[in-house]
Amino acid sequence: MLTKEELPECPVATTVQLIGNKWKMLIIRNLIYNGKQRFSDFIRTIPAISKKVLTDNLRALEDDGLIEREVFAEVPPRVEYSLSEIGKSLRPIWYAMEAWGIEYKANL
Repeated sequence: MLTKEELPECPVATTVQLIGNKWKMLIIRNLIYNGKQRFSDFIRTIPAISKKVLTDNLRALEDDGLIEREVFAEVPPRVEYSLSEIGKSLRPIWYAMEAWGIEYKANL
């Protein structure tokens, strides 16, 4: 997790740094709309993403405290990802971006 000193001074830049790449956006989308997800769920619903890129982005989101990873002691092992409490606070931002995108497309 980054320290306050490592984050940009501008709050918008901070948000963009944390969620601004296309893969993180799609991961967050899945978690907002579908709830808990397994690795295979992400691979199925984000077909263009490689396993390495997915792993890297899941780790980054977890390191930044936006998602949580739960490992179940089963054979074979099962891992589920979900939004953390701070990650859930992205919902209003997400819905505002969704509404803006709908409006933008409607006015083209």
